[in-house]
Amino acid sequence: MGGGREAVKMGEDEVLALLAENLKVQVASNGPDGVPHLSTLFYIVRAGKIAFWTYARSQKIRNLERDPRVSALVEDGTDYFELRGVSIKGKAEIVRDYDGIFSIGSEVATRMVDAESFEALGDFGRETVEKQAQKRVGVIIHPEHVATWDHRKMV
Repeated sequence: MGGGREAVKMGEDEVLALLAENLKVQVASNGPDGVPHLSTLFYIVRAGKIAFWTYARSQKIRNLERDPRVSALVEDGTDYFELRGVSIKGKAEIVRDYDGIFSIGSEVATRMVDAESFEALGDFGRETVEKQAQKRVGVIIHPEHVATWDHRKMV
């Protein structure tokens, strides 16, 4: 099995390409009852780390405040021999300063609509992000373990 796992493992450039091609990440935090709490979020990549923003009062943030351990999954493909993904275990850093939240939110909003730049979103986009940043926090996932696979390498 070890040889098979190595055969489908992705390199750093392949991981960054997969993260750039996809928009949504599955994030698991530990609920108060010990059961994983899953959420799907739009994300960005900063310095090789996944970052996102979410409402400050959300269950996932309450969970991460209590226990910063987090798992994240970005995957794609439909057929078995197309499947590829990145699974990350790490610690969540909660960003609470307005400028940091606005910065993450601006990048997420730009990416969500596939705009060339944040400025391309115009006044409405800027005002929306400014307003949302007052209710949200940013999260940066600091990886401790990363597992990858690309079943396209099996063909």
